[in-house]
Amino acid sequence: MGTRRTTLPGVGTQYDFTTEGGQHISVVVHKDGRRFIGFYDRDDPDACLLSVPLSSEEATALAHLIDAAPIDAVRTDGIDLVTEHIHVTGKSPYAGRTLGDTRARSRTGASIVAVLRRTAATPSPGPDFRLSIGDTLVVVGTREGVDALVEIIAGG
Repeated sequence: MGTRRTTLPGVGTQYDFTTEGGQHISVVVHKDGRRFIGFYDRDDPDACLLSVPLSSEEATALAHLIDAAPIDAVRTDGIDLVTEHIHVTGKSPYAGRTLGDTRARSRTGASIVAVLRRTAATPSPGPDFRLSIGDTLVVVGTREGVDALVEIIAGG
């Protein structure tokens, strides 16, 4: 499977590939960060059957879900642990608040082992670390604990 890259002047870049089954799929990455995934008719490679817009966070989440070699499944002595990235959005009740305010470990058993920011990474952040919109939390725990922490950070 090869990927064809096409520059779209004034728009961004389009990436096209064809699956082993003959399905043509493209991803258009706009200069402003928006992304669209398109599915095309096998008999007419110019006929787009469906186009799905994805935010940057959604594109990242989808990439993690379909990654053929995920790094997030770790087995230790029969205990399943997962590592996951959780995005702090403007909807999060913890944007602008400290990590300690989340009480993540005591509420879920999951640990926030690092915070990724656009310009830097903070490994082992302390309870006084202030979360910002756009931060990505690197979390380790059981599937249930990580899922619970996703809900807490999202405000669910």
